[in-house]
Amino acid sequence: MSSTPSFDRLGPDSPVSPVVLSVPHAGRDYPLPLRAALRVPLASLLPLEDRHADTLAIAARGAETLFVANRARAWIDLNRAEHERDPRVDEGAAPMPESAMSLKLKSGLGLMPRRASAADLWRRRFADEEVRQRIENDHRPYHAALAAALAAARDRFGVAVLLDIHSMPPLAAGSARIVIGDRFGRSAAARFVGRIEGAVHAAGLRSAVNTPYAGGHVLDRHADAAAGIHAIQIEVDRTLYLDRRRDLPGPGLASTATLLRRIIEAVADEALPLAAAAQ
Repeated sequence: MSSTPSFDRLGPDSPVSPVVLSVPHAGRDYPLPLRAALRVPLASLLPLEDRHADTLAIAARGAETLFVANRARAWIDLNRAEHERDPRVDEGAAPMPESAMSLKLKSGLGLMPRRASAADLWRRRFADEEVRQRIENDHRPYHAALAAALAAARDRFGVAVLLDIHSMPPLAAGSARIVIGDRFGRSAAARFVGRIEGAVHAAGLRSAVNTPYAGGHVLDRHADAAAGIHAIQIEVDRTLYLDRRRDLPGPGLASTATLLRRIIEAVADEALPLAAAAQ
């Protein structure tokens, strides 16, 4: 097992802003057991990464509390629920007909991804105990820490807003460069989404809401808008901040980090009246 911690927390233990940030898919730690089980080159896993979304979030962060997963998504996907286990690669998964599987699970993107780069990834199935260890060591601690930070922010400010930061391949020409997901209105109040749209449009970029990305388990797990905890997924076109190979941070990193910073500030500003009312 890797000696790298499964995630990093940046910022104070007690949040000083109602905005909390999460980057669950940018991990670049590929533990030895994962590499030993591969049937494809390690590079085949890179499309699963939100490549350097953590670098982008860290550059945009002010005093907000930020959680960054270190373990690669190929090891375990923090944006999938614990029960989204794929019986085709996971011996502990409950057998189920394909008709009962979610679209993500059908496509090989369950709790432990089965496919990437149009190829099957693993040379063997994984024992139930292996998967349970990943859940216990990596999945649950991340979500427990995130839940605690959101509860602390809500208790202090009367409201908390989670911004779950992801990156996406470019959509069709003329399409959105930023996609905002709120689970079709279920995970956040519309006013927060509206402020994010305004920040994106002020930067001269197109945005879309819930199409084609509406958010996943992170939003489902942590959002409770009625109780003052809102959660929004933000997908950023990778060509905005990566180099031409979409491998390393590129010349657009600074301007994209500035945009993300303005989004964070707009959301915090929208939360301030709620926070003041809670005092």
